[in-house]
Amino acid sequence: MSEKTILVWFRNDLRIHDNEILSEAVRKADKVLPVFVFDPYYFKTGSSGALKTGSFRARFLIESVADLRKNLQDKFGAKLIVRTGDPSEVLTQLAEEYQVNEVYHHREVAPEETDASERVETALWKIKLNLKHFIGHTLYHKEDLPFPIKDIPDSFVTFKKKVERDSTVRPCTAIPEHITTPEISNEGEIPTLADLGVPQPVDDHRATHHFVGGETAALNRLQQYLQNCLENDAVKSSRNVACGSSALSPWLAVGCISPRQVYWEVVKFQREHHLQNTDPLMLELLWRDYFRFMFKKHGQKFFRAEGFTEEAPGIADNQDELFEQWKSGETGVAYVDAAMHELNATGYITNYSRQAVATFLAKDMQVDWTKGALYFEEKLIDYSPASNWGNWAFIAGVGNDTKSNRYFNAAKPVAQSDYNSDFIATWLPLVQ
Repeated sequence: MSEKTILVWFRNDLRIHDNEILSEAVRKADKVLPVFVFDPYYFKTGSSGALKTGSFRARFLIESVADLRKNLQDKFGAKLIVRTGDPSEVLTQLAEEYQVNEVYHHREVAPEETDASERVETALWKIKLNLKHFIGHTLYHKEDLPFPIKDIPDSFVTFKKKVERDSTVRPCTAIPEHITTPEISNEGEIPTLADLGVPQPVDDHRATHHFVGGETAALNRLQQYLQNCLENDAVKSSRNVACGSSALSPWLAVGCISPRQVYWEVVKFQREHHLQNTDPLMLELLWRDYFRFMFKKHGQKFFRAEGFTEEAPGIADNQDELFEQWKSGETGVAYVDAAMHELNATGYITNYSRQAVATFLAKDMQVDWTKGALYFEEKLIDYSPASNWGNWAFIAGVGNDTKSNRYFNAAKPVAQSDYNSDFIATWLPLVQ
């Protein structure tokens, strides 16, 4: 009887913990072929001169792939094949070379990513191979929701209440005990930023967060966050813990850690230390789920200037001039300019700052909100299509739900912002 080989196509799931496609492939096959493909499409320069993937995120991705390769080698003696090219061509070639019987991957929801899956599926079908889809990017599994995707409530408040009441979070998938790969003669080199046509980022000493890609760093960051919760609780008389920002979003975006693992680690930590409240993090994970499910339900509507309405918001005549002022941090509004300088210098700003600058661009400056969403797509180290476009549409008032402000930390008018905060004090010198 011939051996069965399954190719595991890593995409935004760069981890060995709680990775269903990896664990299932090990369970179902005699040999597993781990593969990551750097698709040149995501590193191209648009007609405006902007990169689709900016320097900070590109470097973070490279680091994450390198860490995955190291973990596979160190823990299992398994090699990760890395290639650069069109996934439909690369995966078909590898499938034929290694006599693969099936290909596994995690399903995406945004149009560009689903189009890539469809091209791969079509190419594999021509050589009579199946591309099997798994769902592994959300806290709540789609099949465990109390409603089918087509009937998911558009209101986040309703979605939150029903999901928390009627659904449960599945346990994490166990890490494989072993991984057996075919004899691999050419692992392939992980490309450099120069290879991808992306400039080297310049790290700014004023950055408050330092992100290193990979599952190893993600697990360390989670433990740091939990320790902060414990330390904060130690100086409080109540058990209402303010843990601060988790800053886990870059690792969640490329799947160096799963939402389920974050959830269960937090639950375990709360029980062990008798802590009662880390709702901000749980709420962030729910918003992330919500936008992914909304993308699955509504798709392309999130990319239209009019969104879910009949008409796009009114815009100013001097669009290009105003947009240049905003993205370069030259609006004259200190908080907005400081936040935009930080974004440009680090690839990261807090959720509050994102809402503040987005509100200012769309509402105060009356600039087409899709320009801002595209700029965030380039700059953010933690860019995720559903969260980014869902948030921008919400703020612009053209999303599928415009009434959940209680749960959406909408930015107060920037004129009322605290100009004496550490954030402003740190970044204000950058404002010219």
